[in-house]
Order: sequence, then structure tokens, then C-alpha cells
Amino acid sequence: MAQRRHLRTAHGSRLAYCHSPGASPGVVFCPGFHSNMRGEKALALEAWCVDAGRQFTRFDYFGHGESEGAIEAGRIGRWSQDTLAVLDEVASGPQLLVGSSMGAWMALLAALARPETAVALVGLASAPDFTRWMRQSILSGDARAGFEQRGYHDMPSHYPGESSYRIEAGFLDEAESHCLLDGPVALDIPVRLLHGQADGDVPWQHSLAIADAITGSDVHVTLIKDGDHRLSRPTDIRALLAAVNAVLDGLQSP
Repeated sequence: MAQRRHLRTAHGSRLAYCHSPGASPGVVFCPGFHSNMRGEKALALEAWCVDAGRQFTRFDYFGHGESEGAIEAGRIGRWSQDTLAVLDEVASGPQLLVGSSMGAWMALLAALARPETAVALVGLASAPDFTRWMRQSILSGDARAGFEQRGYHDMPSHYPGESSYRIEAGFLDEAESHCLLDGPVALDIPVRLLHGQADGDVPWQHSLAIADAITGSDVHVTLIKDGDHRLSRPTDIRALLAAVNAVLDGLQSP
């Protein structure tokens, strides 16, 4: 496992990352909301890349994992900038971006912003624009009055060691400028989307909507009938590694 290092971002905070040098295209893993770079998928990808002699990078956004900051102070735009900082200052050369849940949103934004670097994308339980569902859930339920009065709502958490997490109106408002699915997503790179049909957080139909929005033709959606949101079982990880390997083989073919 690569040693943890830190990158000083334009905001002045320290971003934690691990980087293994190797052949290109490299692989960059973008974790999910309230997740971190030490999850099963990130570590499995790292081991696979290192064994193959391929460059690999994983990192924690501001306020996540081992990076500095309070997660409540984070914003979609800031985490997107963190992703670009890792692409620009840590990774080297062309990269395949792998994003889990919110990480797929970050990967899509990064691919749009760095077309010369992002040569392919693999998404797992992809959740671009998830903040819109959060707002709708809050405003359509019993929490609406409190949210409108206080400007925040404490959401029940499924994350280990965390009973709830705070969602502020400002977080949801800022995210609107980064939402993608109101129009076409102008990408013409290989995209593979894996989604569990037993996902209780992000409906599998969302991956179909993403595929429809992407303008390129090399877009495949794989549905895993009994897969949940995490997609971290050994069978799920094998499916992820197979997708990454197939895309990389395609990139290297004449």
C-alpha cells in the first residue's frame, strides 16, 4: 500500500492522497460522499494496479478521511477542485477515472474540465446531481418546517460510527451550479457504469439516465441484480476490476 502524502490546495488546506507510480494510462479513484480512500474498492484497485505495474492514485476530499477540514464546510465545487488538483499535481499523463457514488459526479466533472487527461471513466452506483434528491426528500417530509426555519437538516446516517450528518441549505444551493443532467454531457470517451438493482440509495435507473445524457457512443451500463449501493462484495469488486481491465485493454489496442 502506498504511503500517505499531502497536497496543499489553492484553498490552503492539506489534502491526503496515496500515489503509486507506474505505466500509463493511470487510474484515479474518486470516493463517495462521507467515504474515503481506504475503502475496499480503492484498495482493491490499488493492489491490482500495483501488481500490473500501472500508476494509481487515491485521495480524500476536503473534510473527508485524512484530509483537513470539516465536512460540513465542504461543497460540491470544492470537492471538484480537489479532484482536479490531484489530476494536475499528483497523477501524471492520461488517466482512467473511477468514481463511486458522488465520486462518479466528481469524475464526470473532472473529465469535462480535463479532456486532455481523462481518457475513460468507470462509475459505480453513480450519483451526479444527488443533492437534488436530498432537497426533495427534506422538503417533502416532516423535516421541511425545521429546515426552512434553521437552514439545515440532520440526515440519518448509514456510515459506520456516524449517527447523522448535517445538510445545510447553502450546500444544496451551491451544488445546483454543478448539476449535469439537465442537458447533454459532452464526453466522447469510453464510459462504463456499474449499478446494483438492490441499491437503496441511488436508483439503478439513474445510470441509464447518465448513459443517455453522455453524447459519446462508447457507453455501457452493467446492472448487478443483487448489488447494493456499496458494491464492495468480492463479486462486485471482480466486476469492477474486469471493467477497468477491459477499458484499459481497449485504450491500448491499435
